[in-house]
Amino acid sequence: MAAQRGKDILLKIGDGGEPPEFVTVAGLRARTISLGARTIDATDGDSAGRWRELLAGAGVKQAAVSGAGVFRDAAADALIREVFFAQEARAWRLIIPDFGTLEGPFLVAALEYAGDHEGEATWAITLASAGQVTFEAL
Repeated sequence: MAAQRGKDILLKIGDGGEPPEFVTVAGLRARTISLGARTIDATDGDSAGRWRELLAGAGVKQAAVSGAGVFRDAAADALIREVFFAQEARAWRLIIPDFGTLEGPFLVAALEYAGDHEGEATWAITLASAGQVTFEAL
Protein backbone atom coordinates (compact mmCIF):
# COMPACT_ATOMS: atom_id res chain seq x y z
CA MET A 1 0.00 0.00 0.00
CA ALA A 2 1.38 3.39 -0.97
CA ALA A 3 1.56 6.23 1.54
CA GLN A 4 -1.76 7.94 2.16
CA ARG A 5 -2.61 11.48 3.20
CA GLY A 6 -4.04 11.56 6.70
CA LYS A 7 -6.55 14.21 5.67
CA ASP A 8 -8.20 11.69 3.34
CA ILE A 9 -9.46 9.56 6.26
CA LEU A 10 -13.17 10.37 6.51
CA LEU A 11 -15.29 10.24 9.65
CA LYS A 12 -19.05 10.20 9.04
CA ILE A 13 -22.02 10.06 11.43
CA GLY A 14 -25.39 8.57 10.61
CA ASP A 15 -28.51 10.71 10.78
CA GLY A 16 -30.41 8.17 12.92
CA GLY A 17 -32.56 6.94 10.04
CA GLU A 18 -32.87 3.37 8.81
CA PRO A 19 -30.87 2.93 6.68
CA PRO A 20 -28.78 5.86 7.88
CA GLU A 21 -27.70 8.73 5.67
CA PHE A 22 -24.14 9.69 6.62
CA VAL A 23 -22.84 13.23 7.14
CA THR A 24 -19.10 13.94 7.02
CA VAL A 25 -17.74 15.36 10.28
CA ALA A 26 -15.89 18.33 8.87
CA GLY A 27 -12.93 20.19 10.27
CA LEU A 28 -10.90 17.30 11.71
CA ARG A 29 -7.14 17.81 11.41
CA ALA A 30 -6.05 14.62 13.19
CA ARG A 31 -7.72 11.22 13.30
CA THR A 32 -6.81 7.93 14.98
CA ILE A 33 -8.57 4.59 14.61
CA SER A 34 -7.64 1.85 17.09
CA LEU A 35 -8.79 -1.76 16.88
CA GLY A 36 -8.26 -4.13 19.80
CA ALA A 37 -9.19 -7.54 21.15
CA ARG A 38 -8.82 -8.82 24.68
CA THR A 39 -7.24 -12.22 25.01
CA ILE A 40 -8.49 -15.12 27.11
CA ASP A 41 -5.74 -17.08 28.84
CA ALA A 42 -6.42 -20.83 28.58
CA THR A 43 -3.08 -21.95 30.03
CA ASP A 44 -3.16 -24.89 32.43
CA GLY A 45 -0.75 -27.39 33.97
CA ASP A 46 -0.72 -29.46 30.77
CA SER A 47 0.22 -26.56 28.46
CA ALA A 48 3.17 -27.58 26.27
CA GLY A 49 6.44 -26.33 27.75
CA ARG A 50 4.41 -24.19 30.16
CA TRP A 51 3.85 -21.67 27.38
CA ARG A 52 0.81 -19.47 27.64
CA GLU A 53 -2.14 -20.61 25.53
CA LEU A 54 -4.82 -18.24 24.31
CA LEU A 55 -8.38 -19.24 23.52
CA ALA A 56 -8.98 -18.26 19.90
CA GLY A 57 -12.13 -16.32 19.09
CA ALA A 58 -13.18 -15.81 22.72
CA GLY A 59 -11.97 -12.28 23.43
CA VAL A 60 -13.96 -9.06 23.31
CA LYS A 61 -13.23 -6.88 20.26
CA GLN A 62 -13.38 -3.11 20.37
CA ALA A 63 -12.81 -0.10 18.16
CA ALA A 64 -11.96 3.42 19.27
CA VAL A 65 -11.74 6.56 17.18
CA SER A 66 -10.38 9.95 18.13
CA GLY A 67 -10.05 13.16 16.21
CA ALA A 68 -9.29 16.82 16.74
CA GLY A 69 -9.73 19.89 14.59
CA VAL A 70 -11.41 23.22 14.06
CA PHE A 71 -15.02 24.35 13.80
CA ARG A 72 -16.17 24.42 10.17
CA ASP A 73 -19.67 22.97 10.04
CA ALA A 74 -22.24 24.10 12.62
CA ALA A 75 -24.75 21.40 11.61
CA ALA A 76 -22.28 18.53 12.17
CA ASP A 77 -21.17 20.09 15.46
CA ALA A 78 -24.79 20.38 16.64
CA LEU A 79 -25.51 16.75 15.66
CA ILE A 80 -22.47 15.48 17.55
CA ARG A 81 -23.40 17.51 20.67
CA GLU A 82 -26.96 16.15 20.50
CA VAL A 83 -25.74 12.55 20.24
CA PHE A 84 -23.24 13.09 23.08
CA PHE A 85 -25.76 14.56 25.55
CA ALA A 86 -28.30 11.83 24.70
CA GLN A 87 -25.54 9.18 24.99
CA GLU A 88 -27.10 7.63 21.92
CA ALA A 89 -25.27 4.88 20.03
CA ARG A 90 -25.28 6.16 16.47
CA ALA A 91 -24.05 4.56 13.25
CA TRP A 92 -20.62 5.88 12.21
CA ARG A 93 -18.65 5.19 9.03
CA LEU A 94 -14.86 5.48 8.92
CA ILE A 95 -13.30 5.49 5.47
CA ILE A 96 -9.58 4.81 5.10
CA PRO A 97 -8.57 5.34 1.44
CA ASP A 98 -7.05 2.34 -0.35
CA PHE A 99 -7.70 0.21 2.75
CA GLY A 100 -11.34 -0.12 3.71
CA THR A 101 -14.44 1.08 5.51
CA LEU A 102 -15.36 0.42 9.13
CA GLU A 103 -19.00 0.88 10.05
CA GLY A 104 -21.03 0.30 13.19
CA PRO A 105 -22.57 1.83 16.30
CA PHE A 106 -20.39 4.10 18.43
CA LEU A 107 -20.97 6.25 21.51
CA VAL A 108 -19.34 9.65 21.84
CA ALA A 109 -17.15 8.86 24.87
CA ALA A 110 -15.55 12.31 25.09
CA LEU A 111 -16.17 15.69 23.50
CA GLU A 112 -13.74 18.52 24.22
CA TYR A 113 -13.73 22.18 23.24
CA ALA A 114 -10.74 24.50 23.54
CA GLY A 115 -9.40 27.79 22.24
CA ASP A 116 -6.43 30.08 22.57
CA HIS A 117 -6.89 33.82 23.05
CA GLU A 118 -5.31 34.60 19.67
CA GLY A 119 -6.25 31.40 17.86
CA GLU A 120 -9.19 29.47 16.51
CA ALA A 121 -11.60 27.44 18.60
CA THR A 122 -10.84 23.71 18.43
CA TRP A 123 -12.62 20.54 19.37
CA ALA A 124 -11.75 16.88 19.97
CA ILE A 125 -13.88 13.75 19.95
CA THR A 126 -13.43 10.17 21.15
CA LEU A 127 -15.73 7.40 19.98
CA ALA A 128 -16.12 3.94 21.55
CA SER A 129 -17.66 1.02 19.69
CA ALA A 130 -21.07 0.04 21.07
CA GLY A 131 -21.81 -3.08 19.03
CA GLN A 132 -20.61 -5.01 16.00
CA VAL A 133 -18.29 -3.09 13.70
CA THR A 134 -17.99 -4.37 10.15
CA PHE A 135 -15.05 -4.00 7.78
CA GLU A 136 -15.26 -3.82 3.99
CA ALA A 137 -12.04 -3.72 2.00
CA LEU A 138 -11.82 -1.11 -0.77
